[in-house]
Amino acid sequence: MEGSAHILVVDDDREIRDLLSRFLVKHGYRVTTAREGREARKTMADAAIDLVVLDLMMPGEDGLAFCREVRAASDLPIIMLTAMGEETDRVVGLELGADDYLPKPFSPRELLARIKAVLRRSSGDGGRRAADHGGQVIRFAGWTLDPGSRHLTSPEGTLVTLSTGEFELLLAFVEHPQRVLNRDQLLDLARGRSAIPFDRSIDVQVSRLRRKIETDPKAPQIISTVRGGGYMFTPAIERA
Repeated sequence: MEGSAHILVVDDDREIRDLLSRFLVKHGYRVTTAREGREARKTMADAAIDLVVLDLMMPGEDGLAFCREVRAASDLPIIMLTAMGEETDRVVGLELGADDYLPKPFSPRELLARIKAVLRRSSGDGGRRAADHGGQVIRFAGWTLDPGSRHLTSPEGTLVTLSTGEFELLLAFVEHPQRVLNRDQLLDLARGRSAIPFDRSIDVQVSRLRRKIETDPKAPQIISTVRGGGYMFTPAIERA
């Protein structure tokens, strides 16, 4: 899907919209732009969008509210654009389910790399990684993960929805059980890119995942924190 993917760029800055549109079209993508949330909703209602590049600082309704709305209705990949130094917005955006972020000012080539990585996770590489499991389902602590369908089922039999980022992170954990993984390793395994200084995105994704699979997210038993080291997926893994 990568080369022909339809990208929606939502930014109130016309120069940025025009620049990204020309650049992404040059690299084989279809691109639609929108100035704000209302235009973006109309585009999403009228066309099949594969990924949204979303500026958080929009007039009127902010990007965080729009991100929350999109994530509540779908698992459509979202890459946030944030003002340099606005770490709080980035953390909140990731908490709301954005798949990645890029601080402004940014290089269009860096954004292109992020878009490719997110699209691979949501379709291509994720599918190849799932195929590596040979159709097997993975069981841990009463939970069942089917990598092929991306279905996660609770011990009570309830289907739990995972975003692309949450699925990739959980898959990284179950592929490396009972092993300490630091943030850089998890970012590389789950997102296919290196960490930048003070990157808290993995911590946010771990927190989101814990809220879905831990009995008590404040006292986690499945994904434990290793002080000074990172995280460890503690349950035994069964494949069937």
